Amino acid sequence: MPQLLLELFSEEIPARMQAQAGRDLARMAEEHLKKAGLTFESLTAFAGPRRLTLVVEELPAEMPARSEEVKGPRANAPDQAIEGFLRKTGLTRADLTERDGTFFAVQATAGRKTAEIIAEAVPNLMAAFPWPKSMRSGTSSFRWVRPLKRILCLFDGAVVPFEAGGVASGDITEGHRFMGAHRAPFAVKNFADYAGQLHAHYVELDQTVRKQRILDGARAVCAAENLELVEDEGLLGEVSGLSEWPTPILGRMDPAFLDLPPEVIRTSMRTHQKYFAVRAKSGEGLAPNFVVVANIEPSDGGAVIAAGNAKVLSARLADARFFWDEDRKTPLDARLDKLKGVTFHAKLGTMYERVERIEALAREIAPLVGADPDLSAKAARLCKADLATGMVGEFPELQGIMGGYYARAEGLEPEVADAIRDHYKPIGPSDSVPTAPVTVAVALADKLDTLVGFFAIDEKPTGSRDPFALRRAALGVIRILMESACRISIRTLLKTSQKLHDKRRNDRRLIENFSSVSDALRGKVSPEIRGRAMVSSLQRTPTDSSEIEADVLLFFADRLKVLLRDEGKRHDLVDAVFAPINGQADDDLVRITRRVEALSSFLATEDGASLLAGYKRATNILKAEEKKNPAEAQLYRANPELSSAAAPEEAALVAALRAETGRVDRALAAEDFTTAMQHLAHLRAPVDAFFDKVLVNDPDPAIRLNRLRLLTQVRDTANRVADFSLISG
Repeated sequence: MPQLLLELFSEEIPARMQAQAGRDLARMAEEHLKKAGLTFESLTAFAGPRRLTLVVEELPAEMPARSEEVKGPRANAPDQAIEGFLRKTGLTRADLTERDGTFFAVQATAGRKTAEIIAEAVPNLMAAFPWPKSMRSGTSSFRWVRPLKRILCLFDGAVVPFEAGGVASGDITEGHRFMGAHRAPFAVKNFADYAGQLHAHYVELDQTVRKQRILDGARAVCAAENLELVEDEGLLGEVSGLSEWPTPILGRMDPAFLDLPPEVIRTSMRTHQKYFAVRAKSGEGLAPNFVVVANIEPSDGGAVIAAGNAKVLSARLADARFFWDEDRKTPLDARLDKLKGVTFHAKLGTMYERVERIEALAREIAPLVGADPDLSAKAARLCKADLATGMVGEFPELQGIMGGYYARAEGLEPEVADAIRDHYKPIGPSDSVPTAPVTVAVALADKLDTLVGFFAIDEKPTGSRDPFALRRAALGVIRILMESACRISIRTLLKTSQKLHDKRRNDRRLIENFSSVSDALRGKVSPEIRGRAMVSSLQRTPTDSSEIEADVLLFFADRLKVLLRDEGKRHDLVDAVFAPINGQADDDLVRITRRVEALSSFLATEDGASLLAGYKRATNILKAEEKKNPAEAQLYRANPELSSAAAPEEAALVAALRAETGRVDRALAAEDFTTAMQHLAHLRAPVDAFFDKVLVNDPDPAIRLNRLRLLTQVRDTANRVADFSLISG
């Protein structure tokens, strides 16, 4: 069957946009083809520095004529409903057929050649292409990421004629901009011919191949000098989008720069120059080398390119050395005043005010995580000071890291320097989690202040939008608490953080209102008006603290679900464990995780699955009875009486509940959740026997009430462990 080959050739596409552009091309092409009713065997998209390519295999040569019966409204439906159906189908009432009192419409679609469908679909696809940034060229209203130069579109080896953005389709493409003896455009016949000729003209079409070519080449040039590449997946993805024929070249830098912090060298290489760092095979520190990826195969082996890039790198590192030397002349503590002029957020104050909150919160958290309160407060006070340094101003990626270096240069305590360096961690899912007590205190304080502050001003994440990285902050708190096994109440931490935010708001109101009174004394506004405004201002409160606390706790629950789901745990079990027990939701993340694990293991057994079924049956009966007679529901809370048990199975369940409920409570108090589940499992047999042999709604009211009390106790005993009603299955 025929093949579709499409290439959209333009000036250089930014590397950061290429991967998504390839995905968007594949997605949109699939949507257009399926909408037209076309089937295909495979669809593959490629993205590179100057071209987007699509190949679709096994398309039909034409779309045959087809008809489809569409069910409409009832024949006696209101006229508006019938008229709406007619508009939708484009038919008249005479075209409808009636069957069993319902209207049906037969919509016929004429057959079309696939090439005609493609000629319509591609321009529409291009016009709607979701580039993050695009531009117009010439007088056309058509927008593309960069000026569009060529469109290659072949179906079954023949050109599909159309025009988009003032460019007509054809069978012509071109290879590398600089390499090759013959750089003239050339014609292709199909994808195999296209890919082969591109390779012959020094273009690697597939980004995966380009990445591997860079990695293999960089490793090889390093190994030849007994060096080792410092691999960087993010940089590899970026440079693979900058060159069509990537060629790694080993360069040499001035060894004198190696006395700079290695993070400074690597960041300068990566951010400004797109170089890979290199280290000695012993792994001890960086080597005075780098790997640059050229877009050509130089005839001199890359000597000129390496020398030129070394000069540029030396200039960059000379700037970094200047910042490094100058920054160390001023202690971190002396930089704090500059933070008073740095706005953290218009509604949350300055960075200096944020530091004060983090300092106070870290001091509160320190005893809970086994840290020294004074060292924790000191580290928290200095943790943002490097934002006022020249190095962080040049390389924002190094905030925290440079603070740690400057703290060591000042001779501050190692625990303080480490906490300053690592308090942003974990930044991503693969980042390490701090475990040193002082660092844990400061890292938790930093993240909790962010969460509470932004929730208080109603800047919560919505959908995919999370401009203040609150999801990352919550996951960071969760990972720190879980991996360090810190037994801390999240609710307690939130209350402390909220008090600090409320104090700042109240202090700010007092300052503003005293300023207003001062204005009034100077005759600008009458004192009466200012006095009333002052009282009114002090009475105004932000979002209710309990509401903020509930919102943030729910947010933590959602983030924990994501984390546990990634580990293979069921999200409904997290819901069940997070649910309030006796009116209070558990907020100890370590304990919650252990309960989820124990519950998961229990429900995987036959006893667990059977008890869950019995629980749901008991709950459904109770719901039905409570709905019929709400006033009677409070009577179900009393303990069932063994003397009132009219059936042996009923008596056996009463006895089992009396024996096991206390054992469950003792195991839960000891946080032995596995044993608690085992005691619950002992209820499985008597519960099964009860439902098999006993009629709950006995004609005798006393017996019926006793049995409803029995079911209530079954439900409440299970709910001591988790809210079983939230468990699916």
